[in-house]
Amino acid sequence: MIQATGIRKSYGSLEVLKGIDLNIAKKEIVSIVGASGAGKSTLLHIIGTLDKAEQGLLLIDGTEVNKLNDTDLAAFRNQKIGFVFQFHHLLPEFTAIENICIPAYIAGTSKKEATEKAMELLEYLNLTERKDHKPAQLSGGEQQRIAVARALINGPAVVLADEPSGNLDSKSAEELHMLFFRLRDEMGQTFVIVTHNPDLAAMSDRTITIKDGRI
Repeated sequence: MIQATGIRKSYGSLEVLKGIDLNIAKKEIVSIVGASGAGKSTLLHIIGTLDKAEQGLLLIDGTEVNKLNDTDLAAFRNQKIGFVFQFHHLLPEFTAIENICIPAYIAGTSKKEATEKAMELLEYLNLTERKDHKPAQLSGGEQQRIAVARALINGPAVVLADEPSGNLDSKSAEELHMLFFRLRDEMGQTFVIVTHNPDLAAMSDRTITIKDGRI
């Protein structure tokens, strides 16, 4: 699903990633761990095509993303990659279902089709009664589950999560972690997760440690 070879990234004179090689299989849940500043989020952003490596090869679902122009890359990101962040980044002026639909609208999906898919995800997540609530009316755990639904609406090949439970209480964090595994088992999702949570790392299929810019 994901093949990264020789990934290097610097910010000025600071070399953050020093030749990362990484292979992640379909339906695998991989946790990336390491000390603060080790390069975890930088690697995740490169895999997510939000940032570009200075050197190296990156293939996602068979596509060599390095060769895509900006327009094609944006379309690829929208279709193939879902994102879940520590802070849910829901738009406060929109309802839960409207937030979920946004990536589908960007992909050109009709309002009817996007709404139907969003309702399926809300039902799957037991959030149908919250569909018309705005983010401020939702608990932290509910907001993060809405963010997960938004990440899933275009049926991405991989979901990338950056400290997804870092802003949640322990009960909500555990529920979110179990949701990831249920999505993998029932929907065949692949997850790459940056986390400081030892419980999530221990549950994952594989844990990758970054130290001093290397695996």
